[in-house]
Amino acid sequence: MPPPCTSSQQALELIIRSPGAMVDDVVFQCPDLTWNQIFLAIDRLSREGALTLTPKGGGLYAVQVSDEASLGILVA
Repeated sequence: MPPPCTSSQQALELIIRSPGAMVDDVVFQCPDLTWNQIFLAIDRLSREGALTLTPKGGGLYAVQVSDEASLGILVA
């Protein structure tokens, strides 16, 4: 049996499938995770350079995989 997905893995997989999704959309697509778990995962992945956050105004942000991270994901 494979190990369970972490919140970071689950969020990253969703963001890869839906580039440019709003952060709130990621939260709604991961009902088994809390908003805080998703926020922390996105924050950590963003600081590591795996994700890019784009402000859309009104406190809304779109999130997508960064170019460097997508190259690493394709190679891995």
